[in-house]
This record gives sequence, structure tokens and C-alpha cells, in this order.
Amino acid sequence: MTEKDKKEQILTALEMKSLVKQKVYDQTFEVFNLLKEILQEITSEFNSEIHVKDPRVGFEYKERSQFEIELKVAGDLLIFSMHSNIFEFDRDHNVWKLAYVKDNSLYSFSGIINVYNFLSDSFKYNRVDDLGYLITRIFVNLEKHFFVEGKRQQEYLYNNFGKSLLTKEILKDIVLRIINYAIDFDLLVPPYDNVKIASVAQLNEKVEYHRMKTGKRLGFKFNSDDVS
Repeated sequence: MTEKDKKEQILTALEMKSLVKQKVYDQTFEVFNLLKEILQEITSEFNSEIHVKDPRVGFEYKERSQFEIELKVAGDLLIFSMHSNIFEFDRDHNVWKLAYVKDNSLYSFSGIINVYNFLSDSFKYNRVDDLGYLITRIFVNLEKHFFVEGKRQQEYLYNNFGKSLLTKEILKDIVLRIINYAIDFDLLVPPYDNVKIASVAQLNEKVEYHRMKTGKRLGFKFNSDDVS
């Protein structure tokens, strides 16, 4: 192969991948904007049907930035974050076992929307040491085919990739499952041995800023969490 042939091969591959990644980005951003619409609708719908007359119990929607939105559900804060880059899966990932991807490897390029679960008080009181947890990842490819990694998302795992488009109806169902999981994902008392010793500086900081390190599950590991 001549130097000219090598250059043409590189340029062709570069142009093709660039076009695919731009298309994946556009599809993911379209899904993310649809997600904004769904969260606003859910906020309005549920707030109109909540019977508890307490301003602390309800839904609040907020756009943090172009790629980040939040939904406050009483004491929980769900942050939906779209990554601006496009990703490829490592060769050991289950996606590569699918005929859909084997037939065209470009279908594996995906945009990602991450969903994190925090305590709303962590932001209210600026408790910067508090923990949040990644509870769902939504992957979208250039054809707007998708799959989801997360609790209570079994219907949308790898075997669905390449078979259905991510519609508004499906996305709303995913969001409702996320909300339900967050509500059931309760705050646990930390083990005594983890909090039995505190320095004067730590105690003064906690008194002044209310910054006792808090998270829903101490030692939480996504893959081994047995909450169904």
C-alpha cells in the first residue's frame, strides 16, 4: 500500500467515524431534550395529584445547564447528565455479542445519559462531602436504538438494543422506574465504627456547616446491590 493509499484510508475512516459520532450526538441530545419535556410534565402531573399539604413533599424541576437537569422528589434529588462526548464499548462488553452490532460495528458508538441520586439536603446545606450514586445509564446510538443499565430497567437491557427506538412513551416509563427506585432507596445509618471518632476540626466544621458526610447506602456497590 502506497503512502497515498494510507492517507486516503485514514481520511476515509476519520470522516466516517466523525459523521457517525455527530449523528449519535444529535440523537442523544434530542433524547435529552425529550427528557426535559417529560420531567416537566411529570412535575406538573404529580404535584397536582399529591394530597399531602406540605411544600417539602412534591416535585421540583430545574435546568442546571445545557447538559444537566434535576428533578427533586421530596428528600431526593435526581440529576440527569448528558455527556457531550461519544463512547465505544470495550471488547468484553455484552453489546459485542449482539448480531445487530456484529453486522455493523458503527452501531456500537453511543451517547450516554447518566442519572445520579443524591439527598436534596446535600445541596441545600452545601454538604460537599455527601455521596451520590449512579443509578441508571441510558445509551443511545445513531439510529436512536438504546439500552439501559440500571435497577428496575431489565426490559431495556442489551437484548433490546437494535430492536426498538427510544420513544417518549418508553423514556417516560424509564423515568418513572428511576423515581420509584430512588424513593425506595432509603438512607441507612452508617456503621458505628465508621463514625465513632471525630477530630475537633471535623466537629467544628459539622456544627458550622452541617457537613456530616451522608449517603443513602454506605459502601453501596451498583452491581451487587440486591434491591430489585
